[in-house]
Amino acid sequence: MEEFVYWAHPTAVGIRVEEVSGGEGRSPKAWLPMARQIFAENGKNGVYREIYHTESGAPLLEDSTQRISVSHAPGLLVVAMLPSTPEADLEKFSLRTALGVDTERKDRSQVVKIREKFLSDEELAMIPADDIELNILAWTAKEAIFKAILSEGVDFRKDIRIESLPELADYPLQKKPAGHAIATRHTADRNGTEDSENRKPETIRLELFAYRSDDHIVCLAYSDKCAKYKS
Repeated sequence: MEEFVYWAHPTAVGIRVEEVSGGEGRSPKAWLPMARQIFAENGKNGVYREIYHTESGAPLLEDSTQRISVSHAPGLLVVAMLPSTPEADLEKFSLRTALGVDTERKDRSQVVKIREKFLSDEELAMIPADDIELNILAWTAKEAIFKAILSEGVDFRKDIRIESLPELADYPLQKKPAGHAIATRHTADRNGTEDSENRKPETIRLELFAYRSDDHIVCLAYSDKCAKYKS
């Protein structure tokens, strides 16, 4: 039975990513809790880290002012994080802390079968139906964007528009052309009303960076104004 592997590394875009892989032979039910435990035990200076979630579902690190985003697929857990931003309220959306990550196996062909559900007509024309890797990249990009904007009721076809996909890097520190996307957040009106008829749409521009991690594709969505680690 293969052991788990923990790996922490920077990326070419100034965002830190920590991965847990391996553990083949573990049941799907046991794999994720074990991978999360390994992440928790590998904190800086040996500090145990607990991941919890806000009421909106956004993940946070206990006793930390770092924005994180979490994703997992069979065989890989990914946690992306920004530097500490004590000036920002992590419970709310901010360009300073806009970050999302998603990962998927690069051979998950089922994504192609549902592409009409998450790609707009323009995106369908841009991304060939017979290119599994590009379709998976588009799927991970939209999922990462959804996590970055902290907005409920998002229509992947209408509210998230990919202008260009990032060029896949072969490893996290390899510099490749970024992708670009526009997302619409649905926010409450000035009176704080959550009624959908009173919500005012907010347009957010995001950048995309993606890399291969063994049998997976990892995609980051972030604002060009977000906090970043120095190279």
